[in-house]
Amino acid sequence: MLISIALASGGMLVWPLIAGGMNAGALNANGAVQLINREKAVVVDVCEANEFATGHVTGAKNIPLGELEAKLPGMVKNKALPVILVCTSGARSNRAVSIAKKLGYEQAQSLGGGLKAWKDANLPVERA
Repeated sequence: MLISIALASGGMLVWPLIAGGMNAGALNANGAVQLINREKAVVVDVCEANEFATGHVTGAKNIPLGELEAKLPGMVKNKALPVILVCTSGARSNRAVSIAKKLGYEQAQSLGGGLKAWKDANLPVERA
């Protein structure tokens, strides 16, 4: 009985570390604003064109996820700049980070929570 209690409590202590690892590399909205302002980060929205038109981070460039590998090098020539990848919820942008890093963009990060988190932080959104 004591062993099972110890294992259960240990599991509860470790779970936040495991769950937090799923969003590793994800950036919060305030961190994204700081990167944009201080380090001239480039914001790339990986949503489809129709989603991008309904609302996106101000100044973001649109490259749908399926075209990212082919179009990112032409859109962001300086691989040393931070690249913030955004989508509606953060799921596609997490996949986009691995593509960007494979292309040599070592400072690529996903906006955790996506455009929803951006809007929740009352940050500007523009429509195309």
